[in-house]
Parts: sequence; structure tokens; C-alpha cells
Amino acid sequence: MLSLLIFIPLIGALAVLLVSRASSRWVALLTSALALAVSLVLLLRFDPAAGSYQFVESLSWIPQFGIAYKVGVDGISVWLVLLTTLIFLLVIWASADAIHERQKEYYMLMLLMETATLGVFLALDMFLFYVFWEFALVPMYFIIGVWGGPRRVYAAVKFFIYTMAASVLMLIAIVVLGVNAGSFDLEIVRQQGSAFAGSVLLFLAFAIAFAVKVPIFPFHTWLPDAHVEAPTPGSVVLAAVLLKMGSYGLIRYNLQLFPQLSQAFAPLMIALAIVGILYGAAVAFAQSDAKKLIAYSSVSHMGYIVLGIFALNALGVQGALLQMVNHGLSTGGLFLIIGFLYERRHTRDMGKFGGLWVRMPLYSTLALMLVLASMGLPALNGFVGEFVILQGAFQSNPWAAGFAAVGMVLSAVYLLTFFQKTFLGESRDPANDALSDLRWQEVLSVAPLIVLCFMIGLQAAPFFGLMEQSVAALLSGGGLALR
Repeated sequence: MLSLLIFIPLIGALAVLLVSRASSRWVALLTSALALAVSLVLLLRFDPAAGSYQFVESLSWIPQFGIAYKVGVDGISVWLVLLTTLIFLLVIWASADAIHERQKEYYMLMLLMETATLGVFLALDMFLFYVFWEFALVPMYFIIGVWGGPRRVYAAVKFFIYTMAASVLMLIAIVVLGVNAGSFDLEIVRQQGSAFAGSVLLFLAFAIAFAVKVPIFPFHTWLPDAHVEAPTPGSVVLAAVLLKMGSYGLIRYNLQLFPQLSQAFAPLMIALAIVGILYGAAVAFAQSDAKKLIAYSSVSHMGYIVLGIFALNALGVQGALLQMVNHGLSTGGLFLIIGFLYERRHTRDMGKFGGLWVRMPLYSTLALMLVLASMGLPALNGFVGEFVILQGAFQSNPWAAGFAAVGMVLSAVYLLTFFQKTFLGESRDPANDALSDLRWQEVLSVAPLIVLCFMIGLQAAPFFGLMEQSVAALLSGGGLALR
């Protein structure tokens, strides 16, 4: 089942090349819908009582080096798989208005990126993980560089150099661990308790590679440029899926393979997370470009995820995992909302709007729901994730939890400021008078995200239930806290 899930988008990408330009979007839609259907079957068959990997598939690949094609899923990765397949379906659906040139190449790259990201979340061989990790960079590089804004080449090159350079460190660490263990199988390396488990250099090699991807302050500078210059679908995928590769890696590799060093470096990682939370919020408040505001909000919100991970207890890690999904839903939805407006007005300057609530009531209502979800209003998803993270952080470091709570207040400040400038008051530009409300196709792009925001906010127990045993197994295996 997992191989089918990973390679359906790859087969769809090849099919896109064989059909006409007019049919390419529909082939991509069908392919991504099939991938989502398989992931839903996977969810229905998933056993939440099992803390180990499920649906494992293993095939010898390069036996002389102990490299295999091995994939599996557990409670840590299952929701990220669902998030990935849902987001790619929605962005491909929403691409009709944003992508008008080289459509076949664009849809092919989107499907290739879906295969790569699914592979990252499902790979149980370290070398295979690295292959998928690097493979995911290439489609996003071209999506930013070809279909992006005026400074797209600069943003694409900066994105690629940052992430590629950091990935080299991870490759070195993977080779050292794999050669020492005689296998690149992640489970074997963990069970053996590598002789390098106390190596600070290897821990940092993984940590820096994942920190750049998250991104953690001060490795974040590539993100605003990439978000602002990427086309709307690219920004959604970047925020909702690609950033989660970094936080997932911190859990799967740093916490799992280096539990003692994770404890030793937890104060530093928590400090960087708090700086990111407060810095991202402050810089977001200063923005006039709506897309850049949401980009810096990602720096702030991803800080909560890192804080939860390095709380090193069950509450913190489970809250971080749920917040990965929450951030993908609410921030991905906000990028879609801003994209709808940009396609109508070709500007993202909040100073040129105002009064949209009167002219676009449906659009404004959906935008408000996503703003409230992102700022953590009770009954919506963001509140649940951040509250559980704060609980875990308080058990580990009460001062960190206090500073993080201040960040929640600041997020309300900059998000409500964004909403007030854009949607309320008087219109600041006569061009706004001709704006039309959302079409049904646009509503379908964002409505599933809003529904899920309410579902998680009102009934989060099923989401925590699937990850509980896997998180407990990970933490107990490393001798970490289970509070």
C-alpha cells in the first residue's frame, strides 16, 4: 500500500507528459485524488494501539552497502501523510487561476514533489530518506524559479543553496551511522545504539539540516523570499508540507537516534524556538505585504513546534505533531486566500485594500475563520495544538512556556491587524470597487481546510489517539520523559 501511495504521483507525472496541455490539469487532479484515497484507506486500516511501524515493505536495493528500499508508517508520520495528499490535491485544484504558462511542466513537477515528500515521511532506510529529501528540493526550485514573482531566480537559488548545503551535513552523518552499523536501516541503527550516539558533531549535522528546513531562527532568512516570490500553490505546499519535513526529521532522527544529546541541547533549541516565536511575530507585525506577513508568521508558529519537540515529553511531542498539521491547514489556507486576492488586484499591499467585507462577504468570512484558526482561538485547531505544547513546555521549562504564551498574544496582534487593514474600514483604492466575490471553484479549494480546522478544534482526541503509542515508544526507547 505504501509503495502504491508513493508512486501514484510519479506515474501521474509521467502521464501528464503524454497528454495535451488542456488535459494535464485533469490528469494531475485524478492522480492526486487517487493518492488521497489510498491515504484514507491507510488511515482506516491503521492500528492506533500499535506503537511500531505498520505496513512495512522492504526490498534489497544496494545490498553490498546495506541499503534497502524500506518504507513504513507509524503514528508519528500517518497524519503528515494525510496532510500531504490533501494539500497537493487542493493546490492542484487551485492552480487553474495561478498558472497560465508551461502547465504540463508545472503539474509534472507538482506530482514529482508529492512523491518525494511522501517518501520522506515513509522512508525507514536512511539513504532512501536522503534520496527523497533531496528529490523534493528540485521541483520546488523550478516552481519558484519559473512561475514565481519578479525576484524569483534570486529566491529560488537562495532556497536551493541553503537547503542543499545543510543537507550535505546530513548526508555525512547518515554515511557515518550507516557504515558503523553495517546497515542504513533506521530501526537497526536505533536498536544497536550506535557508537556514535554520543557524537555532538553528528547530532549537530542532523539538527542544522533540519533547522534550516523548519526553519529555526537564525536559519530562516531564505523563507520570506521563497514565500513571497513563489506562485500561490508553491507557497501553500512550502508552508503546509515542506517545512514539516524539517520538524519531522528532528523527531525521527535527533530524538530517536540521539536521545541523550537531545536532552543536552534542549535548552539551546528551546531558546532558539522562543526567539523565533517572538522575532517572527514582531517582524510580521511590521509588514505591509500580506504574503510576507504570513511568511514571517510561519517562522513564529514553527517555533512552537520546535518548542514542543524539545520539551521532550509526550505532551510536547504530541502537541508538536498536531501543530504540524494545524499549521499546514491554517497557514496553507491563508496563502490561498491571499492568492485569490492577488489574482484579482495583482498587489498584496494591505494599504491598498480596506472595506473588502462589504464587497466580498464570502471571501472575508472564510479569511476570518483562517485568521482565527491561525491565532489560536478556542474551538479551532490552533488553540488545541498550542495549548498542549504549552502544557508540555511548562513541565519542562516554565519560563519558556511563559515567553511562548506572549507569542500567542503577539500573533493575535499582527493577524487581527492584517484583517483590519485588508477587510474592514473604508476602501483605500477605487480599484477595489470592481472586485468580485469567490467563485465556487475557489471556495472548494479552501473549504476542506476550514472544516478540518473546526474538526480538530472541537474533537482532537482521535488525532491524538493515533499518535499516542508511537510517541510513547519513541520517548521510552530513548529514556525520555513520558509525562
